[in-house]
Amino acid sequence: MSIRSNRLVNEKSPYLLQHANNPVDWYPWGEEAFRKALQENKPVFLSIGYSTCHWCHVMTHESFEDEEIARAMNETFVSVKVDREEKPDVDSIYMTVCQLMTGSGGWPLSIILTPAREPFFAATFIPKESRFGRIGMRELIPLIEKLWREEQGKIIRVKKKVVKALQDAERGRAGDTSIDDSILDYTFNTLSANFDAIHGGFGNTPKFPSPSYLFFLMRYWRRRQSKRALEMVEKTLSSMRLGGIYDHVGSGFHRYSTDDQWKVPHFEKMLYDQALLMFAYAEAFQITRNEEYCRTAHQMLSYVMHNLTAPEGGFYCAEDADSEGEEGKFYLWTEEEVDAILTEKEGALCKDLFGVEEKGNYLDEVRNRRNGKNILHLKAPINELAASLHVSEQELASKLESIRKKLFSVREKRVHPLRDDKILTDWNGLMIAALSKAYQVFGNRDYLSNALNAVTFISQNMYRGGKLLHRYREGESGIQGYLTDYVFFIWGLLELYEATFDTEYLRRAVELNRHLMERFWDEESGGFYINSRDSETVLVRSKEIYDGAVPSGNSVALLNLLRLYHITGERSLKDNVSQMVGAFSETVKATPIGYTFFLSSVDFNIGPVLQVVIVGEEGNEDTTEMIHALRKHYFPNKVVLFKPGEEKEPTLSILPEYIKEYKSINGRATAYVCGNFSCSRPTADITEMLDHMSKMYLK
Repeated sequence: MSIRSNRLVNEKSPYLLQHANNPVDWYPWGEEAFRKALQENKPVFLSIGYSTCHWCHVMTHESFEDEEIARAMNETFVSVKVDREEKPDVDSIYMTVCQLMTGSGGWPLSIILTPAREPFFAATFIPKESRFGRIGMRELIPLIEKLWREEQGKIIRVKKKVVKALQDAERGRAGDTSIDDSILDYTFNTLSANFDAIHGGFGNTPKFPSPSYLFFLMRYWRRRQSKRALEMVEKTLSSMRLGGIYDHVGSGFHRYSTDDQWKVPHFEKMLYDQALLMFAYAEAFQITRNEEYCRTAHQMLSYVMHNLTAPEGGFYCAEDADSEGEEGKFYLWTEEEVDAILTEKEGALCKDLFGVEEKGNYLDEVRNRRNGKNILHLKAPINELAASLHVSEQELASKLESIRKKLFSVREKRVHPLRDDKILTDWNGLMIAALSKAYQVFGNRDYLSNALNAVTFISQNMYRGGKLLHRYREGESGIQGYLTDYVFFIWGLLELYEATFDTEYLRRAVELNRHLMERFWDEESGGFYINSRDSETVLVRSKEIYDGAVPSGNSVALLNLLRLYHITGERSLKDNVSQMVGAFSETVKATPIGYTFFLSSVDFNIGPVLQVVIVGEEGNEDTTEMIHALRKHYFPNKVVLFKPGEEKEPTLSILPEYIKEYKSINGRATAYVCGNFSCSRPTADITEMLDHMSKMYLK
């Protein structure tokens, strides 16, 4: 029997290609599908997901690969598949629709539309048969067919309400109030009330890493000297590192934990999680000097280099949870496998420390039973385990590394999970920012070289005439850049400038920000739209502010604007900041816990902000020592500029005028520190520089 293909066979997205041979007659998002729906007077079944989404796979196997269900869908609907990572604007609008209509959201996202793209039904996962309190596809399809044929009046009423609610939500965001530091206290208290003091993290199950919470709490610790804030960060980072959400054999973090102890993950691994958590561990190391955070970041780098780095230099999106049709199969171990791979002593140590059980510790969520397999997780930090075993921490670490290498060697021979090998500008921007920050903190040049390679790749393949493209795969770039492509890449460039002091990265950040203002800025109310003014509008032109698994484009844009203002002194950027805070203030004040990265940017805006200029000879020992000393300390609300001792006009042209007068003292590396509307005297003494910074930061 020949394999049938639908229109997705010509797409680039791995997620869409996964469905190219479904019996469902899928269309990609575009005019052809909606024109067909209009001509044939059919509703549109819109299915949104991504390649590493476990429940997307389950729905596909149950329904979209089923001949009977597919036949009914083809008769009743024009069916459209969307990769949420390729079209975040479409995903954002219809996820909002789902939340408005059902009170919740998630993926797979299932929306039924009119040919005019107006929604009248929304759900997430729909089983084949009705179960879990959810209507099944078998029952839903004839109900929709009857509703479409006989009750158009009801459909019209529903779609009008939904579209009006979307429009009202967008209009309702505009405000004219400011945000002061009292909201930071309120948000901290809310996070504190939701904190799991036993296992770390926030809330119950499922439990997500939530790096935006951690960024906020570290900044709150710095502002208020709050011991509780830092304790929450440390407990969460340490507990995640011990749990099964961390891959103890191959490194990297899985998407989230299905339990409250971080033990049992959903096994997909996302590039953005690696980036944001690497950034968080680096900042936590600056504060605490905890070597475990340093080791974790280095191991994450190893994972990203080995599994998510393209030969050309960019970073792939993700790895799937499933292999050979089974979730987590690649990552799980039976006791027999452990015994066969390791020596008797190693096996006993592995089983004891990593919780390996004869009957298995892993509960198969789909079948709701143990399957004899184990997810590795540590009982306690290495130093505590070493003390309990009466060995040195170094000796135990060496033994565990030997065990890890043996398990890794065997695991590499297994069938690997699918890798989503498209390269997205925005997620690459996050990784560039994280690698650049990690290089500043840890000094390992592997971080920097990978960041530089990725910037080169984006510049050569996804940058056309001042505009960014969103997606690259198999030699082809495409899709107009979205807000997050610009602001996440600008974030990466700003961090890379502070890592290298190469003004080319600063120049490019300024240029991209100018294009961003011209094409995405809302002149009337302030803030940035998800897509540019010359791209398709789906129902309404929307803005995103919620900080979820990744921070929103507006939250990062606010931080970028602030940094660029304090670097360049361009007054219009400060005006844009004021407009943004006003535009989103009412939304943020209503439920601030949903906007913690935005509030980290607000924390920067409230200040004080330090402006540090180092004047010295590049590569000289005294210059290097001063820069390294600066990077050891946690001052999140600062900008750092470097002026070569010998003025080179092309290098300085992008820097603000005022630093051109700065000179070194007696030919030594010299720091100029300003903040809180005053400047300290220039100093060539590192201790004095740090003292100036600390005093200004606490004012």
